Amino acid sequence: MESASIKKYVAEFIGTMVLVVFGCGTAAAVGCNGASVDAAYVLTALAFGLSIVAMAYSIGNVSGCHVNPAVSLGVFLSGKMSAKDFAGYLVAQFLGGIVGAAIIGVLLGWDCGFGANGLYQGNVGASLLVEIILTFVFVMAVLGATDKIENANVAGLVIGLSLTLVHILGIHFTGTSVNPARSFGPALFAGGAAMANVWVFIVAPLVGGALAAVCYCGITGAKNK
Repeated sequence: MESASIKKYVAEFIGTMVLVVFGCGTAAAVGCNGASVDAAYVLTALAFGLSIVAMAYSIGNVSGCHVNPAVSLGVFLSGKMSAKDFAGYLVAQFLGGIVGAAIIGVLLGWDCGFGANGLYQGNVGASLLVEIILTFVFVMAVLGATDKIENANVAGLVIGLSLTLVHILGIHFTGTSVNPARSFGPALFAGGAAMANVWVFIVAPLVGGALAAVCYCGITGAKNK
């Protein structure tokens, strides 16, 4: 394996781990409850967004700071990523999510909830729809912000704020996933309903990311392959 590829995968592992530790960790530490719009709700949304900003300006020049399989899928379907790197990114991201969740367990205890996602009112269909819409918007923002070299200086900020935006709405419904790796790690340790329903938060973001790629390429005229 090429040294450059290994560096990208390590960067994605670190970035996803940081996102889970600070985003999900904040949700668990402050007791974020989607039913109550309070300081904990806002802090959780900000923690996820600011984590992306921090990582974008630290590992973005190495791997592009996807730290999200749905984003990687969107980039891959847009023809801007090889199949080999796509597979490598996915492995690194899921491992990062698992290690990040384990760190939360060490810091907050193994019954902390891990900021795991949950179905909206127990409704699979509604939860799938919400996550598809949220991920579509987020991945569209990522593709747009990174499409032009002149956006490089502000892309990280735009993407971080976009993630904050989707959390502001999405926390109420599902806790906001838009990221299969972010969901799988916490669900693995939380167990129970979180693990039983984690497939929703893997499938829906991937569908949303794929739709975003198709739509973005369609409206911009970019080659979709």
